[in-house]
Amino acid sequence: MPDYNYQGKKILIIGGTGTIGNHLVRRLIEDEPDVIRIFSRDEHKQYEMAIEFQAYSRKLRFLIGDVRDQKRLSRAMEGIDYVFHLAAMKHVPSCEYNPFEAVQTNVIGTQNVIQAALENNVTKVLFTSTDKAISPTNTYGATKLTAERLISAAEYQKGSKTTVFSSVRFGNVMGSRGSVIPLFKKQILEQGKITVTDLDMLRYMMTPLQAIDLILKANERASGGEVFVLKMPVIRIGDLAEVLIDQISERYHIRQKIELSIIGLRPGEKRYEELMTTDEQYIAEEHEDMYVIPSLYNKKNDYTHTALPDMKPISKSLVAEWIQKEKLLD
Repeated sequence: MPDYNYQGKKILIIGGTGTIGNHLVRRLIEDEPDVIRIFSRDEHKQYEMAIEFQAYSRKLRFLIGDVRDQKRLSRAMEGIDYVFHLAAMKHVPSCEYNPFEAVQTNVIGTQNVIQAALENNVTKVLFTSTDKAISPTNTYGATKLTAERLISAAEYQKGSKTTVFSSVRFGNVMGSRGSVIPLFKKQILEQGKITVTDLDMLRYMMTPLQAIDLILKANERASGGEVFVLKMPVIRIGDLAEVLIDQISERYHIRQKIELSIIGLRPGEKRYEELMTTDEQYIAEEHEDMYVIPSLYNKKNDYTHTALPDMKPISKSLVAEWIQKEKLLD
């Protein structure tokens, strides 16, 4: 884990009641910050989270609000040192059928975060993006790409302000709400079958702990305008489905054969995702565990080409090991 320490600091997590927000709070609380403010529009999730973290109630503050409300964001950021912006409309079909809603949350909401951070002289803002922002074929990816550009541009349009803006680019987080693992589990237990878009579909995936590690390392290293990309493993969806069928059948003593139903790609979906564009590969700096893409506004011109690893899926045994280790079926 990073050496960065948040002891005595004031932190705001926007969209903090989601899976990543929950894990981030759990990790940050270890550093004994002065306060962690958890900002979201879901009252019920806040209630559940308050119960879960009852032992740390003196350190946590739960704020109801929406990223579309810039004034509310500005109030939430008063006195804050670090902002982690996790809030988004992120389900591809929902964004396809409600594109302007996605724009209001993912694009306008991000600009509201930027403005509120500048008004309150926040030390750092870290935005969570997605690999779907690369050569986007859907509304979700397009809005996240635009938000990435807003964050990078903010670094060079902030004038005398000292706030540092940067982004991390996620793959699919295994076990997060709305992801395939809880969906497949529900389908196996309730229907005795699972629906798969394409068995050979490849996805960059990361566990929740890997995602938190990326967030904290990126926030430590950020100097302004960068996009940080973890060297994520590639998982074949058919392999993931087979692993889950085996593990869930064993855990719940299911003896009947689980059917695999192929339904094809949903509107806006890609068969294969990408980590970076070809142009980004030429300017990215390669580190042991991640790539760092400098801002497009950076005038440095002595970059070297970064070769991405082959998209070879990891083994089913490693997928199974991760699922068991992080208790993603619990």
